[in-house]
Amino acid sequence: QVQLVESGGGLVQPGGSLRLSCAASGFTLDYYAIGWFRQAPGKEREGVLCISSSDGSTYYRNSVKGRFTISKDNAKNTVYLQMNSLKPEDTAVYYCGAPGAGHGCYGAPYEYWGQGTQVTVSS
Repeated sequence: QVQLVESGGGLVQPGGSLRLSCAASGFTLDYYAIGWFRQAPGKEREGVLCISSSDGSTYYRNSVKGRFTISKDNAKNTVYLQMNSLKPEDTAVYYCGAPGAGHGCYGAPYEYWGQGTQVTVSS
């Protein structure tokens, strides 16, 4: 069974850091782009970061550029989201997702999703 599971969320003070993990089972991430998305209360889900399976290219939302970093460890079949200098507006449920094999970060529907992990940035 194809499954993505996020972990690592929690409560952090503004300016703090968290690292989220997205572990895949039932398939290998070698051939999949992986994106991180988030949804804040009352807002639409938005893309945050994505890493390509072909060349490792990364794509950043402007609001997180310089603060968030995405990486993938194919040996562990896991993608990470390192979040630094967190702000209250980063508060959201964070999801990892993947399009079908062979597709890039854009241009194809995302077929696989994790259950989400809550990130709360507050004093």
